[in-house]
Amino acid sequence: MKERESFGSRLGFLLISAGCAIGLGNVWRFPYIVGKYGGAAFVLMYLIFLVIMGIPIMSMEFAVGRASRQSVATSFHKLEPAGSKWHWYSWFGMAGNYMLMMFYTTVGGWMLLYFVKMARGDFQELDAAGVQKAFDSLMAQPGLMLAFMVLVILLGMGVCALGLQNGVERITKVMMLCLLAILLVLAVRSVTLPGAGVGLEFYLKPDFVKLAQGADGAFSFSRLGEAIFAAMGQAFFTLSLGIGAMAIFGSYIGRERRLMGEALNVAILDTFVAVVVGLVIFPAAFHYGVNPGEGPSLIFVTLPNIFNEMPGGRVWGALFFVFMSFAAMSTVIAVFQNIITFPMDKLGWSRKKSVAVNTVAIFILSLPCLLGFNLWSAFQPLGEKSTVMDLEDFILSNNLLPLGSLVYLLFCVSKRGWGFENFLAEADQGKGLPFPRKLRWYFTWVLPFVVLFIFIMGYWQTFSAMLAA
Repeated sequence: MKERESFGSRLGFLLISAGCAIGLGNVWRFPYIVGKYGGAAFVLMYLIFLVIMGIPIMSMEFAVGRASRQSVATSFHKLEPAGSKWHWYSWFGMAGNYMLMMFYTTVGGWMLLYFVKMARGDFQELDAAGVQKAFDSLMAQPGLMLAFMVLVILLGMGVCALGLQNGVERITKVMMLCLLAILLVLAVRSVTLPGAGVGLEFYLKPDFVKLAQGADGAFSFSRLGEAIFAAMGQAFFTLSLGIGAMAIFGSYIGRERRLMGEALNVAILDTFVAVVVGLVIFPAAFHYGVNPGEGPSLIFVTLPNIFNEMPGGRVWGALFFVFMSFAAMSTVIAVFQNIITFPMDKLGWSRKKSVAVNTVAIFILSLPCLLGFNLWSAFQPLGEKSTVMDLEDFILSNNLLPLGSLVYLLFCVSKRGWGFENFLAEADQGKGLPFPRKLRWYFTWVLPFVVLFIFIMGYWQTFSAMLAA
């Protein structure tokens, strides 16, 4: 049997795992959701949920991968009790990886396209309405969007074709280190803008009144509940848990380090990027009088307006979208590695064959999202103004991620699965932070219901909004 590939260094494992987690959820969703729910108080609540939910489940996913030395394709087969059916989940886990790439490749293409346009100065001299019109015009051009979507697929698959160490690890390490450097430069530029202190206070000084403040300025229990659910969801989904995207990297590492500490390090890197993005956006937004809770358009419409107002804004804007492209590509490469490994583990394919087949498959699967903004825009599956991307994101974020995380959690704590003692024996091998054994009751009887609550609330929010419309 061919020996399994492994990472060349611990730094490679940490940066690639963090790269999978660091993506558009950090640099696109995190800033505007923080702005929407009042700033620092929301950030604090998000960090609490990250510690009590995200890091333990990530440790479990790492442990399943490392103990089995396999991807989600066959990891459950190796660890499950004889006669059980946990391995059925492997197909759903892989479906989650494909589903993520069905819309992520399109948005990654937007990032590359915006970098090119920003570097060329295409947004200069445009007012807010002009930038919005330019964005709408891009969405209406399927040919242009297709070209950049294909570029993202070819770049990602090209890196993966080079192998784990020579391709995925080497290139992702460089990309992640450049990402962190660019991000820090942009953050320094933003916090030194005149009047940046107001934005920093909003972002870094907790005000729990704002967290529960309704539209009329009065305290609102429904607003507080909405903010708590949003913080739980952001902490849960930012780490790409539940689809085997972390388990695959666990399968490549040795047993020198305990997995709780490794999960904590990945979460710290992921959170560091999300927090520093806020340092880029909020001081600039307050300086230029922009609403920080603008929504998804904050990145593609509002920020170009900010860069237009800045001295040297063309350069800063180009740097920002380079960083956005790196964040998107780090996730694309990590998930592509999981997708490529699935038929290699399950069917014995060569890396070359898997790359070739999956390049074609992901291209075809990505077309509905791309066309949903133009030729198929009449198809609105989740209500007025919704798109194919909204449906794909709903299937992934509200179904496959929470239910997949629940599967990994129950598999690691249930006697009918791998079992808590087997999981603990694997997770606690090596040096570093041990997994909290004394909290077994919490992982067995509380956390599964928290994850189930997230799943149910995701449906409630989606369909109650549709019914109210």
